This record gives sequence, C-alpha cells and structure tokens, in this order.
Amino acid sequence: MSNDIVLSIKNSISAVVKGLDDDTRAVAGSGIGGSKRVSIKGGVFRKYVGGKEVGAIDERHMDVVFIRMAHAPARTYYAKAYKDGERLSPSCWSSNSKTPDADVKNPIASSCDKCQMSIKGSSSTGTTSACRLSWRTAVVLPNDINGDVMQLVLPATSVFGDEEGGKAPFKAYMRMLASHDVSAGRVITRMQFDTKYPVPRLLFSAFDAVPSGELESVVMQSKSAAADNAIKLTVFQTDGADEVIVPANVFNEPEAITEPVVRNEAPVQATEQADVSDIVRKWAAKKK
Repeated sequence: MSNDIVLSIKNSISAVVKGLDDDTRAVAGSGIGGSKRVSIKGGVFRKYVGGKEVGAIDERHMDVVFIRMAHAPARTYYAKAYKDGERLSPSCWSSNSKTPDADVKNPIASSCDKCQMSIKGSSSTGTTSACRLSWRTAVVLPNDINGDVMQLVLPATSVFGDEEGGKAPFKAYMRMLASHDVSAGRVITRMQFDTKYPVPRLLFSAFDAVPSGELESVVMQSKSAAADNAIKLTVFQTDGADEVIVPANVFNEPEAITEPVVRNEAPVQATEQADVSDIVRKWAAKKK
C-alpha cells in the first residue's frame, strides 16, 4: 500500500516538486542516488554517480551553468603515489590554499606558502609541486536547469592562465564576467578541451544567456545541499585513517603551468553593466 502511494506521487503530473528534497535525501543516506560529478578523465567529458561512470559524450565541448563555486582553490598532498581509482589517505590538505585544515593531524607546514610541498619542483617528476591545487564547482545542464546538480573539479591547468582567442581558463573567464558585472549563474558557459595541451585542460567562454524564466531555478539550485557538497573538500574518516576519494582528472596529470601562491586579491572593477546577451556576442566575435 505504502509503495503504491509513493509511486502515485512520483508519477503524478500535478506534482510541483520533482524528485527528492534535501531533508529526505539527507536522512535516507548517501546510498540513495549518490553524488554526481563531471570528470574530464582521458580528455572526455564523463558523468559519475556514486563513484561509477554512467555516461560519456564524444563532443570536445560541453555547455553548463555554474551555480556555485568555492571561493578559493583547495590543496591536497599525497605522500603515496596515486593509482587510478585507488582510495588514498592524504597527508595534508587545505580548503583555502592558505593554511592546513583544522582536522589535519600532522600539518607539514603552518601555511601553504611556507610548505616545501607547494613549491614547484617538489613532485616526483621535479617539474610540478607535490601538493596539488584544484577548484571545486557545482554545475547544471542548461537544458535541464532543475535537474542534477553535479560537481566539477578543475585542476590547476584549467584554472590559471591567460585568454586565448576568446577562450580562457577558469579564473580569467570569471574575471571577464565580473568586469562586466555579470554573475556566472546568468550565463551558459561552454567548456572546451584545449587540443594543443598534452593533458586534459579546459578553456571557457560565454555561449548564451540563461533564459530569464530560468534564473529563479538557478538560484534555488545554488541553495541546495547538492551544491553545498559539490564545492567542499571532503575528507572521510575510516578506521581512524583520513581518506579522500581522489577525482581521477585532478591528480593523475602533470601540470605545465606554475601554480600561483593564493593571496587576497583586489576586487575586480566592474565596467558599466551590460546585457548578458551583449557580453556573449562580444565574446563570440573574439573567437572568429
């Protein structure tokens, strides 16, 4: 009888809210549905649910709407060499790239800018830093704004660098939007693989404006528990050991750029506010 009622509610075309609310999902536990994320492992856009790959697309680009972003990149240091898909215990980590998190038992240094593992050349290859930097974001698909909120973890290669031909790494792209007083949640962003780069690297550009009728949904999605979880560096406690699930697209690729030391930056000065559609048109013109 109970199952019949649940199915009736689920299938009712008059139901206003689709799927689980955050309270029901939280009490039911993580085994229901599972966390969802987008990976760029192997230079392919892949979707994972609960740690298992459930789909991939062949296109070299993917359109998303950024609904939440961590305010700073994170850092994670693994003393043990990484193997694809292996669960590892980090030796040290930082949610803000400035100081080790409070639950790190044996911090390597008091601050990230003083840590020997964050210096370029400290990795086993001698070309990058042993402590890796990444930026956590939450995205939705533009054709399904009210659908799944997915985590997208960007490696440093996709974050830092300069604009090239109308496409830019994550940080430069966000600075462009901010300079026009346009929030990322108002823009459909196109992510494209940098085919000139030896490892998977994303570049970003404004593709279109989010329809005005969808903006309220973007705001609601940004306040969801799924969005909160997507932008957090989560370290798991198992049998007394600190463990973290390592996204394969973050830690198994070399970095050919110098990671900047993260410090407080002066706010971006916005130009006169422009219509989002105008920003997109100007951005598209630069790519021609």
